[in-house]
Amino acid sequence: MNLPFLPNIRRADRDNTIDIYISDDYMDVLADGEWQKFFTEQPAPLSREEKKAWIAKNTGVALGSDAFFPFGDNVERAHKSGVQYIAQAGGSVRDDHVIMTCDKYNIAMAFTGVRLFHH
Repeated sequence: MNLPFLPNIRRADRDNTIDIYISDDYMDVLADGEWQKFFTEQPAPLSREEKKAWIAKNTGVALGSDAFFPFGDNVERAHKSGVQYIAQAGGSVRDDHVIMTCDKYNIAMAFTGVRLFHH
């Protein structure tokens, strides 16, 4: 990805900007007055075909979390990024729904039983 990011952009801001840039909400980061917060020049939006081709290259992606996945929409979003394997703590009251969502997309999920995320 040769996006013309500002040299001092934080990694989290860069990653979130990429996520929005490749989504249908790309104008949230490409509109006048917005793109200047992230880029040195305004990149062209990706076509639907370019997006599909880029995502299709992401295979065998693994996702790990030090907390549990409380909702199936987390899995839905992961699937859109090519995730095929998930390791997570488990222990949500909605684990059954998360498992069903993984099964829907043939995503392998393992419960580690280790929760490192604390409030």
